[in-house]
Amino acid sequence: MATTQRYEALMLTVPEITQDETKNLETELDRIVQGTKGSTISFEKWGKYRLAYPVRNNDYGVYFLMRFEMPQGATALDDMRNLFTVKLHELIMRTMMTRLDVDGSLAYQRPKSLEEMPAAGDVNAFLKEHKMEGLLSSVDRKRPASKPEATQNDDTPNSSVDA
Repeated sequence: MATTQRYEALMLTVPEITQDETKNLETELDRIVQGTKGSTISFEKWGKYRLAYPVRNNDYGVYFLMRFEMPQGATALDDMRNLFTVKLHELIMRTMMTRLDVDGSLAYQRPKSLEEMPAAGDVNAFLKEHKMEGLLSSVDRKRPASKPEATQNDDTPNSSVDA
């Protein structure tokens, strides 16, 4: 009996991805995994995030995480890479494939996406929820105007003269 390997594929897509394109992506990846007698553990849309730097002239991207198991030695990883680079090259901006420990936990904690973040009007509620109420209170207080520091005029003659 062949041993199974557990993998995850993290994909960064263009921010304009549609629901139909998302469903097609999931279907294509699931087809590849099942073709090796493997199984999909999960396929999750993490959401839209602001990127640290532009990727293909996009400041934002949508992340997806797929976790799957398949027999050791299967060629599905190469098939997935080909799918990303050839068929879905306009949709997928970046990918990362990682082999996971078969006995390891699948638990993770991801940051909130832009869709999950509070709206601009909910800033006070967000600060209160995260126990940061005092963060903006110091900005709201009016500060007294400080006196400008005295500067020395370079045109004044120097009292000490070197002989």
